[in-house]
Amino acid sequence: MPLAPGLTVLEGRYVRLEPLAESHVPALFVAGGRDGEVWRWLSAPTPRTEAELREIVSRRLKDVDDEKRVAFAVLGHDEGTAIGTTNLHSWHRGDGCIEIGGTWFGRKWWRTAANTETKLLMMTYAFEALGYAAIAWRISPGNIRSREAITRIGATLIGHEPEVTAEPTLLVYSMRQAEWPAAKARLSERLARI
Repeated sequence: MPLAPGLTVLEGRYVRLEPLAESHVPALFVAGGRDGEVWRWLSAPTPRTEAELREIVSRRLKDVDDEKRVAFAVLGHDEGTAIGTTNLHSWHRGDGCIEIGGTWFGRKWWRTAANTETKLLMMTYAFEALGYAAIAWRISPGNIRSREAITRIGATLIGHEPEVTAEPTLLVYSMRQAEWPAAKARLSERLARI
């Protein structure tokens, strides 16, 4: 049976993922606050002030305290400061599935080594350290950039959430443990070319 994720640090060449804290808010706001395109597909509204982003982070940290989520601040080694966030949530130890979501980067870091390495670190942690059989992502149908990115690393569209609200149905992508070695190789090769 897989392990529940915990607060940890994941270290790479380009990024360091550390437990999200309120102290990250000022740098996160500089990286992506006020940018509607960064927040367009996220469940939280675009933070127009640092105080609004602090409220969003506080809600994430409450989920961490309630053991519903493990939230990471993504720190860029070049910048030495927070450039985005990512999360593990909705884990089901019985069926071996965990979700990665709530990931965002300031626009400057889209399609960069920081983004690629964050995916590699999160998936390595979920599959290899925690022992999950599958990782899932829920993505808005209109979020073409994220859908293409997750497909490039080898995730497969497996369906959609039942429509229970007026919100657009989210598409569900998945990667199984057996697909992970090929995906890991692709991500590693991409990083080696940067």
